[in-house]
Amino acid sequence: MPRTLRAALVALSLALFGWAPALWAGTTTVFAAASLKTAMDDLAAAYKAQTGNDILASFAGSSSLARQIQQGAPAQIFISANPGWMDTLEGDGLLAESSRTDLLLNSIVLIAGPGAAADLSVAISPDLDLAGTLADGRLAMALVDAVPAGIYGKAALSSLGLWDSVAGKVAQADNVRAALRLVGAGEAPLGIVYATDAAADDQVRVLDTFPADSHPAIIYPAAILKDGDGEETRAAFTFLTSEASREIFRRHGFGIAGE
Repeated sequence: MPRTLRAALVALSLALFGWAPALWAGTTTVFAAASLKTAMDDLAAAYKAQTGNDILASFAGSSSLARQIQQGAPAQIFISANPGWMDTLEGDGLLAESSRTDLLLNSIVLIAGPGAAADLSVAISPDLDLAGTLADGRLAMALVDAVPAGIYGKAALSSLGLWDSVAGKVAQADNVRAALRLVGAGEAPLGIVYATDAAADDQVRVLDTFPADSHPAIIYPAAILKDGDGEETRAAFTFLTSEASREIFRRHGFGIAGE
């Protein structure tokens, strides 16, 4: 099917399911990694107050969003939770020239929820008996072969020699916020999420942070999409990469790339 036809069908489907505002003037659609939701909600409100225009954010795993963009979804800006999916879109020629920039940094943490013992204390190291700590419970993670948070988590566990012992106990979720909800709801006693996600849910507590050298650096690149480029898109992108927006991201626990 030609890409233009796919794009038209995707746009029609999104409009039928409540996405019509994304096609209106004054609205910029941002496809953003699920871990950005809390910060992006604040950024959208700030942008509205400052300009009168809207940022409409769609949140999912970066892999899912990238595939939607490949199929012609009418987004203007993409913020990925890892460089790999942005590399894929860049290789497909879908990014506006010279718009790509590394925006944010993050870390991954081991969390516990209501389903874990209140006195549980864990230090992450190659000596950690994570399988024994889980007992009959599950370790909630985003999809370990597709979603960045899951990829980073699997890399860290593998680096520490822990993956093989817990692979059969992993409950994989579509994105990192879904993994967070599993732990917060007590459906999984432990989980691996971004530090920023853990800070957004008072039902979970951080047991320890994975060593930075146990996984690739967690970098969030942002870019304008070629088919969505334009004056309004450029204005929204300038806002999202401004110092004022960086301060909002900092308040939500993100590091800033390049600092």
